[in-house]
Amino acid sequence: MIKHYQKLDKSFERTTSIFTRILGNPITFILAFILVVFWLTNIDYQIQTTNDIIRDYVYGLSFLTLFIIQKSFNHFSASLHIKINELLASNDMANNEILNIEAKTEHEIIELKKEYIELANQIKEDLE
Repeated sequence: MIKHYQKLDKSFERTTSIFTRILGNPITFILAFILVVFWLTNIDYQIQTTNDIIRDYVYGLSFLTLFIIQKSFNHFSASLHIKINELLASNDMANNEILNIEAKTEHEIIELKKEYIELANQIKEDLE
């Protein structure tokens, strides 16, 4: 049962990684923009109220905002990973297991977090 869960978890991680890259891609944004423009230009405004028209524009802008936010997050995340990897690589005492932590599964990250919590508690006890 645990093996099946781990396989499912790894495949879910790969899938979310793929979708994250797709949603942050400029080509995807351009296609979404074209889709929204096409959708907004083909609405029959004569049978809609003002609220319906405003709602449609808000839906379109919200949809496009998703792609903009994802692109910004991808950029920020990648630059942050590079900076942290550089700091870890420059320190001889650093744990090299953390260098490519973004490639680890969520379960592996949780296990590392537990180890660091134990280490922090041990250091806290030593200081007291």
